[in-house]
Amino acid sequence: MADRSEAPTEASTEPSNVLTTKVDPTSARYEANMRFLADLTSQVRNEGETICEGGGARSIENQHSKGRLTARERIELLVDAGTFFELGIYAAHGMYEEWGGAPAADVITGLARIHTRMVMIIANDATVKAGAFFPMTAKKVIRAQNIAIENRIPTIYLVDSAGVFLPLQEDVFPDTDDFGRVFRNNAVMSALGIPQIAAIMGMCVAGGGYLPVMCDHVLMTDGSGLFLAGPALVQAAIGQKVSAEDLGGAAMHAGISGTVDFREPDDPACLGRIRSIVEKWGYRRQSPWDRKKPVEPVLAAEEIYGIYDSSPARPYDMKEILARVLDGSRFDEYKAEYGKTLICGYGRIGGFAVGIVANQKLHAQQTDHEGHKRVEFGGVIYTESAEKAARFIMDCNQNLIPLLFFHDVNGFMVGRDAEWSGIIKAGAKMVNAVSNSVVPKITVIVGGSFGAGHYAMCGKAFDPRFVFAWPTARYAVMSGDSAAGTLVEIKVKQLERGGTKLGEEDKKELYESVKRTYDEQTDPRYGAARLWIDKIIDPIETRDAITQALEAAALNPDVAEFKVGVLQT
Repeated sequence: MADRSEAPTEASTEPSNVLTTKVDPTSARYEANMRFLADLTSQVRNEGETICEGGGARSIENQHSKGRLTARERIELLVDAGTFFELGIYAAHGMYEEWGGAPAADVITGLARIHTRMVMIIANDATVKAGAFFPMTAKKVIRAQNIAIENRIPTIYLVDSAGVFLPLQEDVFPDTDDFGRVFRNNAVMSALGIPQIAAIMGMCVAGGGYLPVMCDHVLMTDGSGLFLAGPALVQAAIGQKVSAEDLGGAAMHAGISGTVDFREPDDPACLGRIRSIVEKWGYRRQSPWDRKKPVEPVLAAEEIYGIYDSSPARPYDMKEILARVLDGSRFDEYKAEYGKTLICGYGRIGGFAVGIVANQKLHAQQTDHEGHKRVEFGGVIYTESAEKAARFIMDCNQNLIPLLFFHDVNGFMVGRDAEWSGIIKAGAKMVNAVSNSVVPKITVIVGGSFGAGHYAMCGKAFDPRFVFAWPTARYAVMSGDSAAGTLVEIKVKQLERGGTKLGEEDKKELYESVKRTYDEQTDPRYGAARLWIDKIIDPIETRDAITQALEAAALNPDVAEFKVGVLQT
């Protein structure tokens, strides 16, 4: 097929770094991939729309009957049109079914812009269990706060919550990632100079009452309530009878306790006041990350659907994906002829300079130190690949270049040759560099993200600023086929020791059962439900998601000193 890349002119001093393409959009494989990924993405999008309905039509009507907007309606009025970038929509997906479920963990979080300024939004969804805090609700709020802390993002809380969901209080109350951490984070954010605004637009009771009062500005609408104990609890505890309005209404807090800075008649007026406050904020120091005017990729993002192939038997070229994400499809590949199962190099996304570490799924030929040639399997990290990536990551830290990791990794190579080559030592070096990296790290899980390969490629435990995943992502210690084979073999031996011998049909049925369960747990929606993933993205929106993340990271100008400690050599 003809090369559709930009050819450098003869007089140009620019390097010929435009990625070329060999994709044939008329091939049967391309068309099959296109249908598969488009259908899967559509399924995820439709599920997301259902989650956005919150507690359903009746709960929405109930919220409106109180003269209040829903959380999503509030966000739409508050932010600049079309700027809300939701995070954690799948939180608690498939969980708490015995309590009727908790769509989106009954709190909505995400990045947005108000008068063009980026903010983090955290809004209780009162259509779901009156906005009560389930265990995952607290974890989702804390995740949003942690993103705000790491990137210095001003944060706005739209408060409308009945407090802790009491039947599950033991899992909400005491630990470091539970309810109390929210208030601790309020205090830490304030000390760091991160602006926080809280608007009480419904109930705010018990310990939850501390959240708004620990923010820079407190707004409250008429008809809302802010108290450590509601009227019923006050009567039971001390025998005092008092109305909700006298106990903790907007008029009392605005005129008597002085807790509220702005008292507003209704939701629209309150949201308008927030916009007015934000519009007057000053500006802080710029970050050191280099940015130029963005340039669209030369190649169409829609072609990603036909390029990506999840079948191990049909490896694809990760550079074809990068060519449809990078500005101008330009990429300066680092050590291109060495450690070929990991692609490293420099480019720009959304105008930001970035360093990229990506798993290459094509098989590659490598020559070892003794001159012997071998074929290296795509998606596997070999000794040379790990050493190359470790050095590249250190270079990016030395030169203040944010790092992006594109995952489709089976893990590290195993076997005698790998062990003799020092694979553990090389892997430790890569993990060390990732762990101590001080530039922003952003992770995109494209396909498999298995075992120690997940760690080395900056998995969730290694503090990436954001973790995005395609619907095709798979997230586990090992693939479903490998895990099922291992687990079935163990189970069969256990049964045989007990005197039970399984026939081939029974073994097959057991294998399918184990694989089905394991595959459900490797699905990105399972990981997103537990906040291992911040957002499941449409593959063609990869560039936009990364740009949002880089713009958020650019709000934090502080960069720690880069140190790696002891490196294995």
